Amino acid sequence: MFEAVGRFAVRARWAVVVGWLVLTAAAVAFLPSLGSVIRNDNVAFLPPDAPSVLAAGMAAPFASPTGSTGILVLSRSGGAVTAADEAAAGRLAVAAGRVPHVSAVSAGAVSGDRRALSLVVTFDPTTLGGGPVGRQSVDAVRATFPSATGADGGLEAELTGSLPILVDQQGAAAHTAGTVQLVSAALIILLLILAFRSFLAPLVTLAPAVVSLTLAGPLIAESTHLGVQISSLLQLLLTALVLGAGTDYGLFLLYRYREQLGLGLEPADAVVAALGRVGVSIAFSAATVIAALLSLLLAGFGLYRGVGPGLAVGVAVVLLVELTLFPALLAIFGRAVFWPSAPRPGRARTGLWGAIAVRVTRRPGTALAVGVVLLGGLSLLLVDYAPSGFNPGGAIAGSDSGAGEAVFEAHFGIPLDATGLLFTFTGSVWTHPQVLVPADDDLLRTGQFTSVTGVLDGGGFLSPSLIAAAYRRLGPPQDLPLVPPAHSALTGSRYNAYRALAGFVSADGRTVLFQVTLTAGSPGSTAALQGVPAVRRAVAAVAAELGADGAGVAGQAPGAADVSAVSTRDVVRIVPVVLLVLALLLALVLRSLVAPVYLVLSVALSYLAALGLAVGVFVVAGHQLGVNFTLPFFLFVFVMALGEDYNILVMSRIREEADRLPPRDAVAAALASTGTTVTTAGLILAGTFGVLALTTSGQVRQIGTGLSLGILIDTFIVRTLLVPSAAALLGRWNWWPGSGFRLRPGGEDRTT
Repeated sequence: MFEAVGRFAVRARWAVVVGWLVLTAAAVAFLPSLGSVIRNDNVAFLPPDAPSVLAAGMAAPFASPTGSTGILVLSRSGGAVTAADEAAAGRLAVAAGRVPHVSAVSAGAVSGDRRALSLVVTFDPTTLGGGPVGRQSVDAVRATFPSATGADGGLEAELTGSLPILVDQQGAAAHTAGTVQLVSAALIILLLILAFRSFLAPLVTLAPAVVSLTLAGPLIAESTHLGVQISSLLQLLLTALVLGAGTDYGLFLLYRYREQLGLGLEPADAVVAALGRVGVSIAFSAATVIAALLSLLLAGFGLYRGVGPGLAVGVAVVLLVELTLFPALLAIFGRAVFWPSAPRPGRARTGLWGAIAVRVTRRPGTALAVGVVLLGGLSLLLVDYAPSGFNPGGAIAGSDSGAGEAVFEAHFGIPLDATGLLFTFTGSVWTHPQVLVPADDDLLRTGQFTSVTGVLDGGGFLSPSLIAAAYRRLGPPQDLPLVPPAHSALTGSRYNAYRALAGFVSADGRTVLFQVTLTAGSPGSTAALQGVPAVRRAVAAVAAELGADGAGVAGQAPGAADVSAVSTRDVVRIVPVVLLVLALLLALVLRSLVAPVYLVLSVALSYLAALGLAVGVFVVAGHQLGVNFTLPFFLFVFVMALGEDYNILVMSRIREEADRLPPRDAVAAALASTGTTVTTAGLILAGTFGVLALTTSGQVRQIGTGLSLGILIDTFIVRTLLVPSAAALLGRWNWWPGSGFRLRPGGEDRTT
């Protein structure tokens, strides 16, 4: 089959190249870009019954129904805001309200120190999730600042809040993804130059991977219409995976192509023969990765369900491109691909890997024991494993949303990412707010909070009787104008204080919000994540004391705790499925029931060792409180799937050599032949994931480091020691019950 594919690619070489280029250009021109459909809110990927999601639903009266909001903060560093500043805020509200996709601009509040005031900008549902529409709207609102605030330079304006922060995050992610692509490409080219001592081979090998990445992005973005959820994490992982895996598959073919040229074949025949030999390995290698990624559809965490199918689309594109475009390019360039070196007919040199192969197959028991001890020792570091929280803070440092967040927190005293405590009551608290009098003290007495801002202090310390009287005279504060109406009996400061209560009590008075700071630390910290169960117990106890009929905790820390819990359950649910799928695929390609068992076990052991090493790097040596909750999950999927790539290549070559050599000699010959291929491929794949550790921060850095370490362990320990030694020890039993178990080279019976 693959020889037929090779013959087609050789005959129609120019048509294949032009066809892929036209298809890629059309996808870029007519399909959405990947960056335009990204969602960065981890909590948005939680199942609907997660406690933090239920709490967020309780907080709906205090948020825009669309979820696309912004807070426009105006401040005067030199003193209190003036009447002229309030007039400027009115002009700004009018100007911002005219911006496309802005549905409303409503008055917010004046800060207690009277040095800042806020406006709430509500965007229409088309901006949900950011993307081009969200960015254009946010940029247009920011463009109104100079004309509305005047030219005196004393009044400053910033736009922060959920949508502006998301837009700034997406811009930073797109910039990071571009950096990752450039650095990864440079690293791949450098490693390939060192491997082949050629300038053209790296470019020809990298070109199909770049085409795959360029085409995969729009295709994955289009898949959002089918319900696939896209995060910036997928965008970064896609770059590393497609460039790394695409180059790996290209190397499988390129090394075999050079080997066939060395046997004296003409370039066109060498391409066909090479693809006929390694096509099955490439196809099943990609199939293992795709199967493992599609198993993520079983996950409860929506982030995984989006990342899995999205990356599977990327790998499928890589497979098709590598099996057609790369052979066509090899047929076009012929021997010149290796210029200035040139493969010549003759006996292949085994070099370092030949020497290692001889040592491993001579004492396979010792080699196996050494490998197991090394991996087992690294696995012991898992005793210090603990999940970490999200990255502290939401806004990007140096961005307009980051500046606005800092100003808002400094003057209003409430962080944008503060933890919210929600209490629901059967009746309205507007008519009897005295029921909330003990709430602050009760919450502080639990020891879980260092500060509490609620109805009786968030509104400028209005008394319960004054709140009830204001409600009877003015109604709920949600729709009151910025300037007191004529019938208001409240002074300016008390009027603003009453208006501010709209952020703490719903219009119907049945839902009450308290903003708190956690004793455990920043909402994005690991300590806060680990303290969420105690916080929820404390809130439930206070709810009972207040007579509330419901309570919840909303914010970054409870969201992170729920994500971590769901992620852990997903690992337990999906691990057996991935192991079974990989074992079945290995059994099909190797036609054996024995080899898949130790191949899967070897990669599972390398996974535990890689996770243990990551814990050692970040927790033991780095003194961090934990590793990101997604690392164990992604590390398992990628190390298991990508590790089997090299297993398939090596074992397929062992089986090929076993047709003409005794078992241990076949293992030695296969290890000598594939050693350079696997090493180069492993270094490239580890390097592309390692780029994530160098060009990003926080959770992506941990994921990139962990995946890079896992692939290096798999390349240099599993593939060098465990697999060859196990294959050498088992001999013909590797292929039971297939034909390789029954026949010696040349057709002799293996019973003797």
